[in-house]
Parts: sequence; structure tokens; C-alpha cells
Amino acid sequence: MRFSTIFAVMLSFSQFAVSPAFAEDSVNGDPLQYADIADLSEDATIIARVAVKNAIKVDPERAPNAPPNTQRFYIIASTSALIRGDGGIGETIRYIIDLPLDTRGRAPKIKKKSYIIFGRRAPGRGDDIQLIAKDAQIAWTASREQRIRSLVRELVAYDAPPAISRIASAFHVPGTIIGEGETQIFLETETGSPISITVLKRAGQQKFWAVSLGEIVDEAARAPVRNSLLWYRLACFLPRQLPASALSGDSPANAQQASSDYQMVLNDLGNCPRSRQP
Repeated sequence: MRFSTIFAVMLSFSQFAVSPAFAEDSVNGDPLQYADIADLSEDATIIARVAVKNAIKVDPERAPNAPPNTQRFYIIASTSALIRGDGGIGETIRYIIDLPLDTRGRAPKIKKKSYIIFGRRAPGRGDDIQLIAKDAQIAWTASREQRIRSLVRELVAYDAPPAISRIASAFHVPGTIIGEGETQIFLETETGSPISITVLKRAGQQKFWAVSLGEIVDEAARAPVRNSLLWYRLACFLPRQLPASALSGDSPANAQQASSDYQMVLNDLGNCPRSRQP
């Protein structure tokens, strides 16, 4: 197929991308947070380190939907390493991206530079890649690649915690001694595999909480480590308050205690910082 035909087809299917604001590492460290990487990695079926061989400008009249103050490019890149991708990809891949213009109206020079891209295979188009987001091309560094590889291993593990759909129910059971008690919070997930949170207070012990994956509450379960996939599922997607619908049937006093315990869980999880919008 001639280049002009391939080019026209790519323009028709591509999710056009704008280079991210965090394209280069900051002086004080990489601004990419765990959640940024997780958001991109989870939605991408292909993650690869690439070197840009050619960046061909697209005439503005052929890119009427390009964001303002950007230049659309047709990228031809060589694959340096495949991080995620069933079936593999070729040595040369192609994709479309919109790069921001500087104050002089010039686009950044990306030829011969290395990047990590997050995308999916274009239907029926072989090695043509569709980026999953406007900022799905990020500058490559060894530390970034290592972080992404580690996260992808978590995502593809057989026991990977699934994405949370909603809080199904919650209840509190007071103990036989004043001050003791147990709160259980049951979460529904996109795969149907349950996740439960248990908050325990025993006499003479500090209140603690744990997460169990599966039907049975695991007595050996613990709270998730920050910047792990389970932490991301909880800290980044749990609602800020326990829904009233999840507490239906519980007494007002028990419902209040369950809500209080839920807030303790959120406080322990901490915030979910991002440098980009998911």
C-alpha cells in the first residue's frame, strides 16, 4: 500500500494525542505519579519504548480537529522494547500525535528521541497504533520504564485486584465489651470478584483494618502498601463518603460507627496524587 493511502487511513482512525505537560523529568524528580502510570497502563493493550525515526507534519487542512496551538505529526518509530502487548508488535510502528507549539509557533523536535507510548492496535491495521490518550507518549527514562514494568506485572498477575464498581454494603457489629467492634465493607468489582474491608477494634489493641480479596475474609490480610495496585484501586476510586444506601438496615448508631471507620480507612490510604487527568 502506498504511503499516502496508509497516511489517510491512519488519520481516519487515530485518537489524536497532545504531548504531555510532564514530557520531561523535573529538576526535583519525575512528576509522574503512580496513579498517572496506572491510569495509562491499565487502558493500554500495547506499551512500548520507541525511538522516533521520522515525524512528518500534517497539513492543517488535513487535521481540522487538531487542538489549538498544536501541530499534528505522523510518527514513524522503531520499537526498542515491548513492555506490554499480546501478540507483539513490529520493529517499525506508526501513530498520530499533536504536539504543542511554543510561543514562536514551533513544535518540539522529537526525531531520534526515545519515548514510552501507551496504545492499542488499530483494527486491521497491523503495526499502526492508536494512542489511548492525548498524553499517551511520555519521554523515556530508565526509571520510568522500570516503574511501568513493575506496575504492568501487577496488572497482569492472576490475582491482580480488579477495578472497583461500587460499595455494595457495610455494617458494624459492636463487641461484647464497650469500645470493641467490627465493621465490614463489601465492594463490587468489574470482574465480579468481591473485595472486602474489615475494621477491627479489640480491647487493649489499636484499631486496625485490612483488605481481603475473594469470598472469604482472610485473617492474615493487611492494609495495602502505598503505590501498589490494590492501594490504587482503593485510594483513587473509593467514594469520599460511605453511601447511605450501603448502610440500609443498620441501626443509626452502628451506621454512624461504620461511616467513622470508613473515614479512618480513607485517611490511612491517603490522597491519590496525579499529574494528569485520567
